[in-house]
Amino acid sequence: MKKIINAPSLANCNGLQMGEDIAQLVEGGVNFLHFDIMDGHYVPNICLPLNYIRDIKNKYPDITMEVHMMVDNPAAYISRLAETGADYVSFHADATRFCRRTITEIRAAGMKAGVVVNPSQRIDILEPYAGLIDYVILMTVEPGFAGQLFLPNSVERIRELNKLRQSSKANFLIEIDGGVDYQNTEDCILAGADILVTGVYITFRQKEGIVSACKRFDEYMSRVVSKMSSV
Repeated sequence: MKKIINAPSLANCNGLQMGEDIAQLVEGGVNFLHFDIMDGHYVPNICLPLNYIRDIKNKYPDITMEVHMMVDNPAAYISRLAETGADYVSFHADATRFCRRTITEIRAAGMKAGVVVNPSQRIDILEPYAGLIDYVILMTVEPGFAGQLFLPNSVERIRELNKLRQSSKANFLIEIDGGVDYQNTEDCILAGADILVTGVYITFRQKEGIVSACKRFDEYMSRVVSKMSSV
């Protein structure tokens, strides 16, 4: 049975208790964390220090650290991210003129390479390197700030991305980032999503706490996948 990955975004952690929040995520069964890097130029926000990745990996070596770069010069971060122990690294397609080179450099550094597509970009920009990438992040909000609402027509864009994956005979994972909640999760999964970045609508700031929220969402995703399998 297909396993959908819950990838909580650490940008939603309480800044004064991030370590405690991460411990609760792990207790809740999370083994894949979404880590945002923002330089204040590509997006009008700044988040999070690179040394946090090393600290998290040192304490939780089995956790997969997926780093989403929202920066103007992604190539400048690759070697530093490899040193921190990052596992997956993605960059925005419009942040560099050299997408293929950046993909190659990320993979040569021993990390999985991903490309991020913004809501205003066409899906077919991925065609030249669909067979080279390990995953695609499809933004379902404008990048830069947590807590935004899932944009209309995003599910149709997931379907289009899934069709590109099939037509190009590629095997990249599809990750959805922005506004994921219980109302759109099933549609995202049915459309072809493999990884869901979660935040304040699923994982954080829930009445039952982080641990129970993670377990509840895992159970929900399993029910969705089971229903798909029975059709």
